[in-house]
Amino acid sequence: MDRNQFIQQLEHEQGPLRRFLCVLCGGDSFRADDLAQEAMLKAYMSFGKFEGRAKFSTWLFRIAYNCFYDYKSRASKTESEELTPAYDRKPDEKADPAARFEHQELYMAIGGLSEAEKTVILLFYMEDKSIKDIEAITGMPSGTVRSHLSRGRQHLKAFLENLSKR
Repeated sequence: MDRNQFIQQLEHEQGPLRRFLCVLCGGDSFRADDLAQEAMLKAYMSFGKFEGRAKFSTWLFRIAYNCFYDYKSRASKTESEELTPAYDRKPDEKADPAARFEHQELYMAIGGLSEAEKTVILLFYMEDKSIKDIEAITGMPSGTVRSHLSRGRQHLKAFLENLSKR
């Protein structure tokens, strides 16, 4: 893969990568964009290290996943409110009223999952990653990925059923 092909692959994966990070960040699209840019920059700087043993998207998502956890680690050390999910924050009064709560129920449902469940659900359903790809991105064994996927589905179903009863 030459540098131009590499850049084309980055451009192709940019949207799915931002979407994945946005949900991991609890709907904070600004934080997700920052993390996506950091991941793409790290990937670009490591261009020579990409050996092609895994799919490009799997390699890039692994870098992004690591960026997310590095960010969480830094934020928890400073004990700031940076990790407050978007659905727990006060809505932006300047934003369009309809847009303020557009995906709030989805973020609330996903936000109730454990980090591991959230990650595998997002990768499997939103990014169409295989169990093998999720294993490579997260470093979890395939049985653990399947277990988190199953429990995540159960938790989402229960949350959404409770929501519909209100």
